[in-house]
Amino acid sequence: MNQQFLQQALVFLVAALVCVPFAKRLGLGSVLGYLLAGVIIGPFVLGFVGHEGEDIMHASEFGVVMMLFLIGLELEPRAFWNMRGAILGLGVTQLLFTSVVLLGGLLALGVTLVPAIVAATAFAMSSTAIAMQTLKEKDLTGTQAGRSSFAVLLLQDVAIIPILALLPLLALQSGPTQEAPAGIWGFLLPPLALIGLVLVGRYLINPFLRLIARLHTRELFTVSALFIVVGVAFLMQSVGLSAALGAFLAGVLLANSEFRHELESDVEPFKGLLLGVFFTAVGSTINFHLLAQEAAWVALLVVLVMTVKAVVLWLIGKRYRMHIDQNVLFAVLLCQVGEFAFVLLSTAAQSDIIDKHSAEVFTAVSTITMAVSPLLIFANERWLAPRIGVRELPDERPSDHIEDKHQVIIAGFGHFGSTLGRFLRANGVEATILDNDSDRVELLRKMGFKVYYGDCTRLDLLKSAGADSARLLVSTIDSEDQTLELVEVAQKHFPHLQLMVRTRNRFHAYALMEKGLMKTYRESLHGSVFMGADVLTQLGFRRYTVHRKAQEFIKYDESAMYKLVKNWNNGEEYIQSVRQEIAIQEQLLREDLRFASEIDDNAWDGDLLRQGSRE
Repeated sequence: MNQQFLQQALVFLVAALVCVPFAKRLGLGSVLGYLLAGVIIGPFVLGFVGHEGEDIMHASEFGVVMMLFLIGLELEPRAFWNMRGAILGLGVTQLLFTSVVLLGGLLALGVTLVPAIVAATAFAMSSTAIAMQTLKEKDLTGTQAGRSSFAVLLLQDVAIIPILALLPLLALQSGPTQEAPAGIWGFLLPPLALIGLVLVGRYLINPFLRLIARLHTRELFTVSALFIVVGVAFLMQSVGLSAALGAFLAGVLLANSEFRHELESDVEPFKGLLLGVFFTAVGSTINFHLLAQEAAWVALLVVLVMTVKAVVLWLIGKRYRMHIDQNVLFAVLLCQVGEFAFVLLSTAAQSDIIDKHSAEVFTAVSTITMAVSPLLIFANERWLAPRIGVRELPDERPSDHIEDKHQVIIAGFGHFGSTLGRFLRANGVEATILDNDSDRVELLRKMGFKVYYGDCTRLDLLKSAGADSARLLVSTIDSEDQTLELVEVAQKHFPHLQLMVRTRNRFHAYALMEKGLMKTYRESLHGSVFMGADVLTQLGFRRYTVHRKAQEFIKYDESAMYKLVKNWNNGEEYIQSVRQEIAIQEQLLREDLRFASEIDDNAWDGDLLRQGSRE
């Protein structure tokens, strides 16, 4: 193996290990970390990899090809069909309006028609990797903005197919230097290749994968997937289309396969690595010499592109009646240029549709918008989002203001909190309910719950909710950090309140117990123990005995928490304490089980009771 290859691989890995945790620690996301790593190790800063960006572009192109395959693989046709209304409404509107407005702006700035069309179309695309990674990392996938962003990105993923297929038509208009295709056959070959690919995917790929499945060798699935990707990419490139387009289509074809989930599980471990390679390579290819020479022009284009995209997205969100906080998030999430821009621009440059200098400028603009996007998302999350949202609902709605005060306050009303609230209400106990998810607040209001929007950790909101006179504050918040902050505020300003807090896990409970809070409720404890009780029942254990054993296990486990909390921050001592407590619990439960087997334990045994009554 080439030593230079190993050296460059080592440099890539070290840069990612340093920069990505740093960026995530600052709340900027992993994408910006990879871009920063690429910039630092690239030829224009430390010069560890690449020669003026030329050789490293091969890694970037490979990253694009594999990433588009992964995007295609996740493009489930059923999900696409179920979301067709949002995709056609939000997606088509965004793509068309953004392209038209950007085209007008580029023409006004003096860009000629054909390069302006290519650039406007490329700039209209948004980054699937950045948007979806951000939604996943910040748990925003289920929000109004998350669903709308997904619909727009799905449309863009599909739209890239006809856009790349139509690039040869622009090549015909690009001037006399462009080679004419070989007659009518050269013109018809690309669309015929696409039609043939669809037919092959429909009638040959599934039988081929069934044949591989009969061999019962799992790694062959990965080999088969890569064979299909590389083969389709090679064929598409042979007929004058993009290899990246071929990889994307291969992913879409495999998404239709009955073996889709097996292929996804095989490729999933490589997904993050491939995206990291792509963004690191993109960062390393930023031409800082070009940026220095064309600083004003590049800056103008960056501002134009991001402003136009944000405004168009904002107007679309307004048209579809998004709440202001969700609308801002929607605009910020998708205002950058996406990965498809690199495919479009490189394909256009190779076909001489645009000159090399223009391609470099447009690529630099795309890269900078991708680098700026995580900063805008961070700024929105940190400073803008907390100040806007549901509070701007119409004045005539009484639920906008906390008027009713009850003895119980529930902070957080997701799945856990809503189940608790319904149980209390069914037993005649009303509660003042607070939640900071604007979409959830609106949905719950439509369902008949009086839920108030706001940050539960704010002192003024707790006072207006009646914390001064309430008896109980029940926290069912998802976020561990917010839960700790709420407990601190309540203990400091409302010491009379009895706090009952849901915790995500054992360690979250330890952090609260250190603050003197002993009423904690681990969300997984009862569910997992009683699932185990059902397992024992199915195996023939008596239901009453199993129920009693489950209650005893919970009692022993909760009592052990008070001992374990003393050492939970001390690794070795904590592990030893846990092992001792597990041994003690299991010994107690075994002794109890032996005792139960020696006595007439017939409680809850309906069959024995009915048999006795007959006798």
